[in-house]
Amino acid sequence: MSKIQNKLSTFGYNMKATYHKYILNFKQASGTSRGVLKTKETWFIILKNNEKKGIGECGILRGLSADDVPDYEDKLQWTCLNIHLGLETLKAELIAFPSIQFGLEMAFKSLEAETPFSLFPSQFTQNNKSIPINGLIWMGTAAFMKQQIQDKIEAGFKCIKMKIGAIDFDTELTLLKSIRKEFSASDIELRVDANGAFSNHEALEKLKRLSDLNLHSIEQPIKAGQMDAMANLCAQTPLPIALDEELIGVFETANKIKLLEYIKPQYIILKPSFVGGWNSSQEWINHAENNKIGWWITSALESNVGLNAIVQWTYTLNNNLPQGLGTGGLFTNNFESPLTIKQGSLFYDYTKSWNFNLNS
Repeated sequence: MSKIQNKLSTFGYNMKATYHKYILNFKQASGTSRGVLKTKETWFIILKNNEKKGIGECGILRGLSADDVPDYEDKLQWTCLNIHLGLETLKAELIAFPSIQFGLEMAFKSLEAETPFSLFPSQFTQNNKSIPINGLIWMGTAAFMKQQIQDKIEAGFKCIKMKIGAIDFDTELTLLKSIRKEFSASDIELRVDANGAFSNHEALEKLKRLSDLNLHSIEQPIKAGQMDAMANLCAQTPLPIALDEELIGVFETANKIKLLEYIKPQYIILKPSFVGGWNSSQEWINHAENNKIGWWITSALESNVGLNAIVQWTYTLNNNLPQGLGTGGLFTNNFESPLTIKQGSLFYDYTKSWNFNLNS
């Protein structure tokens, strides 16, 4: 059974706010260079105003999110007790809690929507358009990773993202070479994600070896927070670098601009749950485009509730790159939703119903 915790705050008017904890269980342990994931904690904020309900997900990822702090639940309780302050005031007070900021954005948008999960009606939500996504390859044994690669290719994915840095580098290169022997760069786009696993002194040499395989990009080759080292690497790299963890904890506008202008990455990757929601993500996008830096959107292992909010918004951005939004099928106890993956693209099959049940 999933662990659920909730608090209720009622006010002198019709608005009510609750928060709930929910544990997502991975179908199979998923490996990254930071360790193996078996469960994923997430939280929901639910607003009720008369007969209307709004649902938002606070997609914290322990060990990585900037707001992974001991008083996280206390801050959720404070947020519900002060829901009468309104979205913008609350967001300003929660600058250091980006996942709660996004949960609130989502909940208020959901409350205002025609239905709680129809946040950005579009050709996508009408099932007339789809979003290309990458197929994610988790770390593990060489045999396990090879099987995942075969499964993704057979499922019709044209872009594959492989997490690297936890097993022997030569073994990882061999896996990538095996794809390239069969599929050219025009057939299959390959991305790799090191999650900061490379040491500073070996990173450039590894990037050179990876670049021989006509990869699209590498995410976060070295640990975040080393601006000089990352700037030097981005200036010399033969392989485009995408910043991911580097953006975590950068809240102020001036610091966002400084980071992009100093490091000069080729791409940035935006996880709304990590950077403070849609508005903050859009700010990053604006600064990136001003500096001729590419970008794409990924999820942060949210449930289908948070994923749905990210996906619907992402469609409105008209970014043709494959997005990192194929994580909905990772969990045994995710919520049933219209989100459907076919031939390496994400569709919204509105004939399928939502089943948001915190007791599942």
